[in-house]
Amino acid sequence: MKLTIRRIGNSLGAIIPKTTLDGWGVGEGDELELREDGIMPIGSGPSKSDLNELRLQRALAVVRDFTPREIRAKGLANLHRWKANGAWAKAYDEWTRILKDPDDGRLFAAMLGRDENAVRLRQSAPYVGLLSPEEVKEMNEEIAA
Repeated sequence: MKLTIRRIGNSLGAIIPKTTLDGWGVGEGDELELREDGIMPIGSGPSKSDLNELRLQRALAVVRDFTPREIRAKGLANLHRWKANGAWAKAYDEWTRILKDPDDGRLFAAMLGRDENAVRLRQSAPYVGLLSPEEVKEMNEEIAA
């Protein structure tokens, strides 16, 4: 949904539809939280650190269940499809280099590292689709609890 920035008195703001506010269970006078990933009711949804931990858990599950060759094949296939569909992010160039590099250590460092670069790369992980939908759902539910 698009929100338009409008002048409200001497300020600028966005008008959020009442149906959305009702769905969030908030109304006039309640507070919302502005996050990197959007506007949310305070205390709703996982925190940034929770999302980072979820991405790491997914990467660990992929490394546990699949060989580096399988991870590379799925990742490169996804990247090829995304590029053909015009869905390309800067991180995908980095992932392409990592997946084409035969050094498993470099692949595992990107997938499992705790440094800023690994955390950033996991936000655009090309190995999605390897885990079953049931396993992904279970991980999502655990982080939401």
